[in-house]
Amino acid sequence: MNWLNDNVNALSLLGAAAIIILTGFVVGKYVKQMKTDKSTGELAKENWDGIGEYKNPLPIGWALSFIGVMVWSAWYFLAGYPLNAYSQIGEYNEEVQSHATKFETKFANPDQATLMNMGEGVFLVQCAPCHGVTGDGMNGKAANLGKWGNEEAMVASILNGAKGSNYPLGEMPAGLLDAESAKAVAAYVMQEVSSVKKTKNPALVESGKALWATCAACHGDDGKGMAGSAPDLSVYGNAKFVVNVLGTGKKGAIGSMPQFNDGRLTNVQKAAVGTYVSSLVK
Repeated sequence: MNWLNDNVNALSLLGAAAIIILTGFVVGKYVKQMKTDKSTGELAKENWDGIGEYKNPLPIGWALSFIGVMVWSAWYFLAGYPLNAYSQIGEYNEEVQSHATKFETKFANPDQATLMNMGEGVFLVQCAPCHGVTGDGMNGKAANLGKWGNEEAMVASILNGAKGSNYPLGEMPAGLLDAESAKAVAAYVMQEVSSVKKTKNPALVESGKALWATCAACHGDDGKGMAGSAPDLSVYGNAKFVVNVLGTGKKGAIGSMPQFNDGRLTNVQKAAVGTYVSSLVK
């Protein structure tokens, strides 16, 4: 009878016994009253086909039983079951959290080679189904990561807009600037704002700076995205920019890339994916 030692089983049996005893008592009481009692008291004004109803007060026993059931159910839910009971999902989540903590401790200071190997492994499991094993986007089904995160990609985003963004300020529309202006702004961002600090078009930097006001409305004067309202371009071109995208998710042609902030990836793994994806940029 070891199963009786389980609190849930014991509470279930106690409740069942109480219901049986109370049911027997109530049924016996009212069957007896049906045989012997006479109806007395004041009739209500309403009647249905001559059938009236007495203005009887609520039985104290019923009221106390109702209040008792409410109190017991609140206690049972909060302190008994299910919140305080065994859960396979809860045990799994605890094990995952414990493993993640050990993982973060083990790889607290990974070198570049470790990040690359780890990032490739995570990429093949989490990212390759949409982006392809080489990150080429599988013929446009998803973003081609080899052409993402460089100066040409920025020019393309300015001209065509940034679709699928989940930032509070929404998607960047297309056609904000013409082709030459887009190249100038991209040159300014790459050299003065981003972590790359160099551009293929240094002669366009000054004109791009003059045009930056068009972009600063969302990205801020410093290009850091105004506390998460838009993409932080100060980290454009390095692993942290990829990590930011993993955190916000993105809507694509074949569905939505999830936000990887639900525990499926640790911070180290996200940094590793960022390192690996950055290495794909050509």
